Amino acid sequence: MKQQVAPQAPQSPGELFRVFTRLALQGFGGVMPVAQRTLVDQQQWLDREQFLELLSLSQILPGPNIVNMALILGDRHFGWRGGFAAMAGVLLAPLVLVLTLAVLAQQLRDQPLVNDALRGMGVAAAGLVLSTAIRLSGSMRKNALGWAGCVVFVALTAVLIGLLRWPLVGVILGLGTTAIAAAWWRLKP
Repeated sequence: MKQQVAPQAPQSPGELFRVFTRLALQGFGGVMPVAQRTLVDQQQWLDREQFLELLSLSQILPGPNIVNMALILGDRHFGWRGGFAAMAGVLLAPLVLVLTLAVLAQQLRDQPLVNDALRGMGVAAAGLVLSTAIRLSGSMRKNALGWAGCVVFVALTAVLIGLLRWPLVGVILGLGTTAIAAAWWRLKP
């Protein structure tokens, strides 16, 4: 990945921790829309293209995308201390919150209101993912595959996983390898 200078930079590992904690606490059902708004629009630590590059790298690494993104961004600015601070910001408060909610959910599992709330959260999460895709779609014009190529790979992924129920790992490995090869072929001199 090409190293680019961020429009602005975090001032300290403590600032990374605070921003990623706030980001993580806003991301119910999916944190990427909040991450894009926070890191690109509010903090201006990344521009849209840098965010997409970082997101792409974060998606191919094992583990949650936002944790990978926090580690990479923190490491870029403050080495291992920045990576640790950003990762702790993403994980610490949500961990405490989820453990607390798990205990409450276990005690209230027979309540219809709790079940309805969980179903509603699923719909909200789908909306968050869709809104992120729409906001970032304009950046696909600069992608090596072009707008049409990106749409083809997204549609193939949706059909293979959503409709045909192919295994996620196989689809990602197959289509991911194909997309990387196609981009490489179009970028080579």
